[in-house]
Parts: sequence; structure tokens; C-alpha cells
Amino acid sequence: MDVIDELRTYREKDIPYSRVLSSMCTIPHPVAVEAHRMFIETNLGDPGIFRGTVELEAKLMKLIGEILHCKTPAGYICSGGTEANIQGIRAARNVQRKDNPNIVIPKTAHFSFEKIGDILRVEIRRAGVDEEYKVDVGQVEDLMDENTVAIVGIAGTTELGQIDPIVELSKLAEERQVELHVDAAFGGLVIPFMDDPYPFDFQNKGVSSVTIDPHKMGMATIPAGGIIFKDESYLRALEVETPYLTSKTQCTLTGTRPGTGVASAYAVLKSLGFDGMREVVKTCLKNTRILVEEMRALGFEPVIEPVMNVVSFRTDEAERFKEELYRMNWVISTIREPKAIRFVVMPHVTEEVIKNFISDLRRVLRR
Repeated sequence: MDVIDELRTYREKDIPYSRVLSSMCTIPHPVAVEAHRMFIETNLGDPGIFRGTVELEAKLMKLIGEILHCKTPAGYICSGGTEANIQGIRAARNVQRKDNPNIVIPKTAHFSFEKIGDILRVEIRRAGVDEEYKVDVGQVEDLMDENTVAIVGIAGTTELGQIDPIVELSKLAEERQVELHVDAAFGGLVIPFMDDPYPFDFQNKGVSSVTIDPHKMGMATIPAGGIIFKDESYLRALEVETPYLTSKTQCTLTGTRPGTGVASAYAVLKSLGFDGMREVVKTCLKNTRILVEEMRALGFEPVIEPVMNVVSFRTDEAERFKEELYRMNWVISTIREPKAIRFVVMPHVTEEVIKNFISDLRRVLRR
């Protein structure tokens, strides 16, 4: 067997995105694929060689800074939200310089913060949420002490797509003189293009860093996560010397770093423009409403009314539905608190996909 044929047999075992209703990634935009091919051999870990790619990343940072209301954006494209969150907290720890650092996060925060505690040796303190599953700012304040280096807010929680009260968290961060990291890995390229966007970003003076992932709603090729700081001082706090490369220092977590994410993310944002991104988000929100209507007709109620294109429906049979639908080649996910089945309505989740899914769900319900 030819090696390409062998690879094809394995690739064909993968479930196509048209059957995936749980992923925050999607089919890359065609212009992203073309850009990826063009930059496939680039390595931003050695910037003196790939000078054009470095310039392109700087342009992309300005573009993302415009989306996030930051005039002095400093950051880079990384492997994804996990790396971005690590770097956001690492910078906060290094800037604050406290002996026994801790951070306060919502109990709804992404599991990457478990890794952060382990890697950075930072104590993780978890604040509860209110009836709308937004972090309780009072609990955040109660958990803070003289060793707190940062507090965290989520703009688009993984399980429910909820937005924490970033405005109030920002005021708290300013009052207590700590950093505020906003994990907007998903919501960062959704919320700015909604009709009435919540001010989750650098509009708030207390926000020091934002995670934003172009390989999610930005339809860039994987990997293309992003970490953006409000100014260069945070990057400087991450620097190490790199004596044998074409640069003297490096502030990124990984050494080798593909330029493909930079090129593909820039290509999508530049070719679609903000108006084009608005249309993509508008369509996803419309299809989310269609999904809610169809699910309600079957007796399912959302945990909260969807804030963006993520929605979960209460059911004590969440695991059964997930397993039976998976046997039919549908991929959904579940959440534990409350028990629910979860959906992410990405650009590949069209109205037709939703109708096909609902048809198969009806079959499961009849069993």
C-alpha cells in the first residue's frame, strides 16, 4: 500500500465536522487553507530568518488589538487557549512578584487552569457562580489576599457560553492592584461582532491580558491560539535569552512556532473584514435559535438562554443520549453541573445539519 493511501484510510476514520456539534473548532475558511500552504515551512521561533512572517504577526496583533479596543497590543499567536492562559498567568506572576502567589478563578473556568497551577506552582482558588452561572464577584473578593497576583474572568464559558461580569472584575483588579486575565478563547471572536457587545476586553482599565483563539470562530487553521497583553511590559516579563538564534531573547512558551496560524488568521480577518465576521456570527446565532426551538419542541429546556452560539439542555439522561448518538456518528458533549447535553453551533453547523440531528435524536427518544 502506498503511504498516502495508508494515511487516507486513517483519515477516513475521523468523524467529519458535519456530524460534530460539540467542538469549538471548525472547518477552516478556504482563504485560511491557502494561506497555511503558503507559510507551511515558516518558524517564528527563529524570527531573523522569517522576517516577513514576523511583520505579518505584528499586523495581525494590531488587527486583533482593534477588535479588543487596545491601542498598544502586545502578544503573539500560539498553540491555543491553554498556552495563552498559561502565559497570561505566568506574566501576571512575574509582574506581581509575590512569594506565595495565588489566583482566583471562576469554578466554571477551563480545565487549562488545572495545568497552570501544576506548571507554575500558583495556588488556584475557585469562586462560585450566581444563578446565571456568572462568577460571584463578592466571592472573588473574599478569596483574595496579599498574595493574589491575578483574578480571572471568562468571556464565553466552555460549557454554557456565559460571560462573567468583567466590568466589575476590572474595578476590583484596579482597587486591589492585581492583574485581570480574561479567557475569551471562544468569545473573543464572537462578542465583538454581536449587535450589543458586552465590554469584556481592554475597554476596562483593569484588564491586563486576553486569550483569543482565531482557530475557533476566526476559522483559521489549527494551531492558531492567541495571547494579547495591554502593553509590551508583560512580554518583557516573559523573556528568556536565546544566544544561538537570530534573536537575543524569546518571550513565547514554545520555541518552534509555525507561522501558519499567523497567516491563516490574518487572511480570514482581512478578507472577510469586520462586516464579514459579523455575518458569520449572525448566522451562527440564528442557527442557535433554530436548535433551541427544535429542542424545546422535543421537551428540552436550556440551562440558560444562550448568550452566544453555545447552549446546553438539562436532562438526567445526558450520558445515554451522548453514547447513543455517538453510535449514530453524532458528537455532542455533556456537562456535569447541572446534568445537561451541550452544543456549540459553529459555522459548519448549518440549518440542514441541525434538522438531520433532530431527526436522529427523535429516533433515540423513541427507544
